[in-house]
Amino acid sequence: MKSPIANRVDTIFVHVTDLKRAVEWYGRLLGAEVKGEVQSPIYTFDMGAGRPGLTLDDHRFDDIYELKPTNHPIFNLSTSDIEAAYGHVMSIGAEIASAIRHFPDLSEFSFRDPDGNVIAICTCFS
Repeated sequence: MKSPIANRVDTIFVHVTDLKRAVEWYGRLLGAEVKGEVQSPIYTFDMGAGRPGLTLDDHRFDDIYELKPTNHPIFNLSTSDIEAAYGHVMSIGAEIASAIRHFPDLSEFSFRDPDGNVIAICTCFS
């Protein structure tokens, strides 16, 4: 069946309580330069050509929004060195949600951002 919805993801939304703090933290996590002025309600990190953006949203204009982080990863980031990524995440003070686990086709761990959102980092073997 043909769908009017494109088969792609344009951006991933991460809900935060303090946009400026979150942009600084995610900038350190990603090693990404913060471009332009950070203004509520959103800031989007460019994740590379052909990749979805990472949009932080503080819901400044939503009077009844309440952030409720989940206990499972909302997305994953990639690394070619899982041990170095783990050390980097620890160095920025993130709370580890699960230690590095090794599987036949990938290694991964997860951690929490300052708002409690769980993110995974994976190394995939092909």
